[in-house]
Amino acid sequence: MDINDVDVDEEDLDFSRNYFLAKELASSAKKSGHKLSDIDLVSEEELRAAVANLKPKHEKEVKTLMVGYKSLYKKWLFELRCGFGLLMYGFGSKKALIEDFASTTLKEFSVLVINGYLQSVNIKQVIIAVAELFMEEVKLNRKAAGSYPKLQQPFNSKSMDDLLAFLNGYGENKSDKFVCILVHNIDGPGLRDSESQQYLARLAACAHVRMVASIDHVNATLLWDKKMVHTQFNWCCHHIPTFAPYKVETTFFPLILANAGSAQSAKTAAIVLQSLTPNAQSVFKVLADFQLAHPDEEGMPVNDLYTVCRERFLVSSQVTLNSHLTEFKDHELVKTRKHSDGQDCLYVPLSSEAIEKLLIEISQ
Repeated sequence: MDINDVDVDEEDLDFSRNYFLAKELASSAKKSGHKLSDIDLVSEEELRAAVANLKPKHEKEVKTLMVGYKSLYKKWLFELRCGFGLLMYGFGSKKALIEDFASTTLKEFSVLVINGYLQSVNIKQVIIAVAELFMEEVKLNRKAAGSYPKLQQPFNSKSMDDLLAFLNGYGENKSDKFVCILVHNIDGPGLRDSESQQYLARLAACAHVRMVASIDHVNATLLWDKKMVHTQFNWCCHHIPTFAPYKVETTFFPLILANAGSAQSAKTAAIVLQSLTPNAQSVFKVLADFQLAHPDEEGMPVNDLYTVCRERFLVSSQVTLNSHLTEFKDHELVKTRKHSDGQDCLYVPLSSEAIEKLLIEISQ
């Protein structure tokens, strides 16, 4: 037996002993008792105010970048006329750039804006709105009116297939008139489900529809299969990093570093309400006024809310009221809890002072 072999074995043994000794010492070391819940988080209003006061950087370079993008407007219009859809991606909010493109270059076409970053996007209402816009185009172009299927308003009672057939028209029609749809965040939470994406793809494939959309999620392209990308959406992709802050897109989401309270700030709630219909705002006011007048009660019973809204001609049926309540609940403007007698009661998760400020703000 060679003496060198013995030396090697002893060295290996020493190494093993040192390794396990280090592990033992590490496991016996005092662990930190700090928790995430111990972090002193600021309120959401303070954090948003701090973010709003941040000074933009590299303004000169960003301005030069925007000028370069604006020089591409004619090219983008040409691509739309050729039947392509425009898909914009890259770091930074593309909302202002896309809307500037529409307002300066798409003046001769009807334009519909869809805010995909909202939770409350209703895909059928979107298609109805597109159909109504195209109906106006048909009425203005009387010569082409006789070439389209006779589908009269109102569109609310029509099926999705009928609406899409109307927008597609007759395949042999060569009219270059189309409705352009701007979709901010087509990968947003309000449009991320498979059904919405399928309908958007069918909508984009209609002969008289063109789509301009932006994406920001790293996995956005997983929403579509090969047919949707190359045949229906027919995307022409453009990398346009703007480095602009996502101010509007993130308004409706809680900030990670903000104090996670259950109630929304009055300012955020006002922004949400102002994006809803006047009738929806009036329904919310009924509930808010009841809560201010009855601060000690657990909330307003759903049946009582329906009765008041029906008397004031704010809703025509329980279904209409439920659609408003769904929007409120999606944005956490309204919550439900059980009354002592077992019936469901609705309440606004804000303090009385915040509700008063909110009502003043949405009344202006």
